[in-house]
Amino acid sequence: MSGVQTGTIRTNIPARMDRLPWSRWHWLVVIGLGTVWILDGLEVTIVGSIASRLTEKGSGISITESQIGIAAGVYVAGACLGALFFGYLTDRLGRKKLFMVTLAVYLVATVLTAFSMNPMWFFVCRFFTGAGVGGEYAAINSAIDELIPARVRGRVDLIINGSFWLGTAFGAAVSVFLLNENYFAKDVGWRIAFGLGAILGIGILFVRKNVPESPRWLFIHGREKGAERIVRDIESQVEESTDERLPKADDSDDYLTIQQRKTIGFGEIAKTAWQRYPKRFVLGLSMFIGQAFLYNAVFFTFALVLTKIMKVSDSTAPWYLIPLAIGNFAGPLLLGRLFDTIGRRVMITLTYVGSGLLLVLTGVLFDNGSLSATTLTAMWCLVFFFASAGASAAYLTVSEIFPMETRAMAIAFFYAVGTGLGGIIGPILFGKFIEQGRHQVVVGYYIGAGLMIAAGLVAMFLAVNAEQRSLEDVAEPLTAQDPEARTADRADGAREIDLRDGRRSDRDDDYVGSSPVGSSMRRYH
Repeated sequence: MSGVQTGTIRTNIPARMDRLPWSRWHWLVVIGLGTVWILDGLEVTIVGSIASRLTEKGSGISITESQIGIAAGVYVAGACLGALFFGYLTDRLGRKKLFMVTLAVYLVATVLTAFSMNPMWFFVCRFFTGAGVGGEYAAINSAIDELIPARVRGRVDLIINGSFWLGTAFGAAVSVFLLNENYFAKDVGWRIAFGLGAILGIGILFVRKNVPESPRWLFIHGREKGAERIVRDIESQVEESTDERLPKADDSDDYLTIQQRKTIGFGEIAKTAWQRYPKRFVLGLSMFIGQAFLYNAVFFTFALVLTKIMKVSDSTAPWYLIPLAIGNFAGPLLLGRLFDTIGRRVMITLTYVGSGLLLVLTGVLFDNGSLSATTLTAMWCLVFFFASAGASAAYLTVSEIFPMETRAMAIAFFYAVGTGLGGIIGPILFGKFIEQGRHQVVVGYYIGAGLMIAAGLVAMFLAVNAEQRSLEDVAEPLTAQDPEARTADRADGAREIDLRDGRRSDRDDDYVGSSPVGSSMRRYH
């Protein structure tokens, strides 16, 4: 194992985090970390909605239709590279540092985009905006899964990822208003659109400051005292808000023996995914490629299908996105709890295969001319009701089926591969299909449906039954010692996390931050 060893500990922190009843503190985590997906949905939708305005004379920026396409590709490239870069740093430097940094990168880049005067400035800003958003996926998903109790991890994760579509609906509605020249000048409205995302992001930044570092990350990286203080404060807040005493987690099965490391090398991370969990690697790859191709292909071109083939006016087309967004959010919202009750394997298979079969049906009806613009949108809503839950489950899956030390990098890798393939090949392929007419578009639908069905069948055989199980039970940390070593540790008196002697380690304080933890922790000093 690479990295500098700092000692061996026995800890029951994961069990204590998983036993917590839902409380106001968990809502803080959801609001502080999860709402960034609304920003992502807003960002993507606004750019798509204002694309035609940017190419008009008098927009304040001289940019062509082809350069708009380049900007979309630059954004995708930034998101992929940002996910990999910030994902690696998230596993190395901590969740809190990176979910603050990535949001800051997004905020600066999106504000600067509003001041674009030429294509190159616009491209650079789009790259760094994508990098910030891509980094958010790794930092946020890993932090959320490590802070949310196991029994509700599935539904919470799905709903948070599905909130992307709330931003999409808002972006579609606000774009129509901001692009109306009766209210805003042609060179002003689209700039304000980018400013709205920044305003929302600043609000999230202030809330996010109150979210502590992941205790799981802390105790593995040699900062067990900081982890203990954070968990004790969380327990205190939960008891206060629920007015109930928490049960103790003192059973021997609640403890985990960890050989701490300050750093985990990238080689060890890669080796884990390729050699230790090859079936899980195939599962994650198939899920991400399937959903990424389907989403990027259909959503990057849905307006063209409506305007070029269904003859919907350019001014009306954006309104069709709102019911689509609602359907996409309704899927995770209504189906999310079933991932924790019926189980991951059944629900992933159902959502992937179900959405694929519904897309096949949509293609058949579209091909024979049975659908109007309204009924086509209704079919898309039904398809993505299931596909959205499946796509959100992809992020949940790769977050929980790999060891904690590799969690952020696993999310980043699969996101980058899926987005890179689906975000580049899908739109290009569908764009050519649209030029060739209705029948070729149907071929594209069948390809997307086939990838989704294939991923669902892979899940049927390879999905991990992670519902209501501790993360450490689903994938044992790389730093965890084997049973024989644990027995020896107990005999040799391996350290257990305990701060009742009142001592403190100053080096742990950096990971607490200005949070509710910091305000009430003083009683443990």
